[in-house]
Amino acid sequence: MDIEYTVQIWKEGTQFIAHAMPLDVMSSGKTPEDARKALDEAVHLFLATASDIGTVNDVLEESGYELLDGKWVCPMWIAIERHSTAVTV
Repeated sequence: MDIEYTVQIWKEGTQFIAHAMPLDVMSSGKTPEDARKALDEAVHLFLATASDIGTVNDVLEESGYELLDGKWVCPMWIAIERHSTAVTV
């Protein structure tokens, strides 16, 4: 079964952080490509483990996926935006 997910990547210090939305799985690497590869492996292991213990359907449902015609469909992201707000300190 193929599961699609959206990836966000940002830099923290000297590391690049990759986040798989909506699964909420993260990993990191020294380069954006290293972070992507590490994330793909982490997502694979996360879903394989959920499958092994019989909870993969629950995990996908809780993450917002829908089972349509026998295929799990990822939520469609409308926007990924950066916002800010003023905070009095």
